[in-house]
Amino acid sequence: MTARALKRERLPRLYKDVLSKKPKEYWDYEKMIVKWGNLEHYEVTQKIGRGKYSEVFTGYHVPTNKKCVIKILKPVKKKKIKREIKILQNVSKGPNIVALLDIVRDPLTKTPCLVFEHINNTDWKTPANF
Repeated sequence: MTARALKRERLPRLYKDVLSKKPKEYWDYEKMIVKWGNLEHYEVTQKIGRGKYSEVFTGYHVPTNKKCVIKILKPVKKKKIKREIKILQNVSKGPNIVALLDIVRDPLTKTPCLVFEHINNTDWKTPANF
């Protein structure tokens, strides 16, 4: 296979220029300025999951007592955090997408947290729910 054929093969066939019609603010996460919310508005109640880059908890919004989900991000490069925030903001109003409600940060540790709407869900890992 020639070098030209390899290069052509790496380009996506579908959606390769989907962002060309969007304004730069839509996709340029590196220049995005994060608007941090107030961490004191949220209270963590119970751990519900974890992953490579975060731990996830149920919690509530203190002023309204409304249930939410708080994703506490583990230390990673600021660029990765901005990228995730930008993507979540862009898709948050789409169908079947859990809404990103707020972005907060611990003032001492600078640990970022993403706050999502709470969705009632069946835990299919528990045999009693089958």
